[in-house]
Amino acid sequence: MPRSVNSVASRARRKKILKQTRGYFLARANVWTVAKNTYEKGLTYAYRDRKTKKRNFRSLWIQRINAAVRPYGLTYSKFIGKLSANNIELNRKVLADLAMNQPQAFEAIVKSLK
Repeated sequence: MPRSVNSVASRARRKKILKQTRGYFLARANVWTVAKNTYEKGLTYAYRDRKTKKRNFRSLWIQRINAAVRPYGLTYSKFIGKLSANNIELNRKVLADLAMNQPQAFEAIVKSLK
């Protein structure tokens, strides 16, 4: 009985991954084993860094809010504490955006807490 290898499907699988690695440097783009390893590692990094991105942005929002409330004699933690005590439910993303792009609105929020 002849050997069956299904080269059409095998080549299609390889082409799919090699297409994803276009633009990589040297062997990472065109040597099958290296490209496959690089591609898989890239997917791992992408998954990990989607989580890291959320952490980094939250940290950035906190820094912006802290910098914005300092001129009013508050710290970040006191500001957030007063927000929750007064039942103002604005998240950090919105607060940071107001502090950067609409300082009058942010000032109104700070003054409503005092």
